[in-house]
Amino acid sequence: MSTELEITPDLAESNAAAQSPDRPAISADQHITIIEARPGWKFIDFAEIWRYRELLYFLIWRDVKVRYKQTVLGAMWAILQPVATMVVFSLFFGRLAELPAGSVPYPLFVFAGLLPWTFFSNALTQAGGSVVGSQNLVTKVYFPRLFIPLGAIGAGLVDYAIAFGVLVVMMLYYQVMPGVNMLLMPLLTLDLVAAALGVGVLLSALTVAYRDFRHVVPFMVQLWMFATPCIYMSTENALNPRWNAILPLNPAYGIILNIRAVMLNKPLDLYSLGISTAVAIVCLVAGCMYFRRVEQSFADII
Repeated sequence: MSTELEITPDLAESNAAAQSPDRPAISADQHITIIEARPGWKFIDFAEIWRYRELLYFLIWRDVKVRYKQTVLGAMWAILQPVATMVVFSLFFGRLAELPAGSVPYPLFVFAGLLPWTFFSNALTQAGGSVVGSQNLVTKVYFPRLFIPLGAIGAGLVDYAIAFGVLVVMMLYYQVMPGVNMLLMPLLTLDLVAAALGVGVLLSALTVAYRDFRHVVPFMVQLWMFATPCIYMSTENALNPRWNAILPLNPAYGIILNIRAVMLNKPLDLYSLGISTAVAIVCLVAGCMYFRRVEQSFADII
């Protein structure tokens, strides 16, 4: 927590009288920033985040440049990962296993699910190790520590926007046009970011205290993908109704299911969207509160 103290003329005179000869006095037009810890559980300090908003931009830009620095393909890696996964899924799940995809061509169906999932999985992986990877910053200068996982997730949004162009090309190729529901895409993307941020900041704080999470997170993300079957199959008629009622407890499930519905002009599943959004909000609040509670010890532990 940081607060600013305005120096009044009276305070400046008393300060000048107390100064030693080798220390300059504080003038009346200066401000002092006092950094102090606030005990207990606390949520995001939005005023502090707004004051440091330019730093967040530079952290995002830093992560983007580091990700593609000295690479041959550059930003094409943002496209290659979901496209290569789509080809594998189309071959094994679409043709060999013949998993249902409704009336939509399977390559388009699975890519529309892989696009938000790729962002979500990369956000968890990058945010989980972001604080440990930025130990030089954490131990030398004060700034809102929440910016570190936020920067990693913001860099993932850049990849998400680049790969979205591939989806538009595929929709034109298969002659699938979006409907009015496409206007909900920014809100659903914000919902997905909230879910990724909630889990990501929690994992980043846990990784500082328990380095085992560096190995747990990639394995957890792989299992999480198969626990989100809406990515690679149409679950409405393929699964037992009991599973369709339970699966939205996975925040990625309902959000990705409805992002695909919006992009491919399909009806929304309001039940899964509501449950997954509620779980995402709970994860966001819990993750940020835990992160804020332990962030003051990061510099000592790292």
